[in-house]
Amino acid sequence: SHYQRSLFQSLRNLTNRVFRLLESRRDALDESVRDAADRVLPREKEILRLFRMVVDRRLTTQRIRHHGDFHLGQVLYTGRDFVVMDFEGEPARPIGERRLKRSPVRDVAGMIRSFHYAGHAALRGELAPGLLPAERVAMLRSRLRGLRDAVVATYLAAYAETASDAVFMPRTGDEFAFLLRIFLLEKAVYELGYELNNRPDWVAIPLAGITDILNQPQVSS
Repeated sequence: SHYQRSLFQSLRNLTNRVFRLLESRRDALDESVRDAADRVLPREKEILRLFRMVVDRRLTTQRIRHHGDFHLGQVLYTGRDFVVMDFEGEPARPIGERRLKRSPVRDVAGMIRSFHYAGHAALRGELAPGLLPAERVAMLRSRLRGLRDAVVATYLAAYAETASDAVFMPRTGDEFAFLLRIFLLEKAVYELGYELNNRPDWVAIPLAGITDILNQPQVSS
C-alpha cells in the first residue's frame, strides 16, 4: 500500500508538470495540434481520477526489476531471434527512480505505445508531401488503426501465454487490464512532455494517445 501511494504521487507529479508545460507551449503549436491540446487540457482531472484508482484497489502483481524504456528501438532482430538492449531505463528520469522495482506491465505498455508511434510515423511520411486526397487519408488512418489493433492483440496474447504462470503477473485479467491502462496513460503523458521539449511537431501523437486511452471503457476498481 505504501508503494501504491508513492506510485500515485509520482503519476500526479508527472501529470501536473506536463500539463503546465502544455499550457505554456500551447500558443506555439500548429493550429491543428492546438485544437487537440484544447481537447486534452480540460481532462487533467479525469486523468488524475484514473491514477487515483492505483491507491483505491488492492494489487496482487509482484514488482521486479524491469527494462524501464521498452520500445521497438530497443529490440534487434538477429534473423532467428530478438535481442533486447539498453536496460538503463528512461534517460529523463533520475537514477534513483529508474532503480525502483515496478510491475512489468509497465514495459508492456511501453511496447504498445511504440506500436502506435510506428504507425503514426509511417502515416506522417505519407502525408508529408500534402498530395493525398482526403478520402485516401481517411482510408489510411482506418487501415492504420486496424493494423495497430491487430498487432497489439497479437502481442498481448503472446505475452499472456508466455508469462501466465509468472509470479509478477496479476492474478486476474481485470487487474492486468487496469494496470495496462494506467501505465499506457502514464507513458502517453510522459511522451507528451518529451515531445513538447524535443519534437513539437510530434506532439499530436501523444495527444491522440491520451484521448484514445481516456475514451476506452472504464475498468472496474
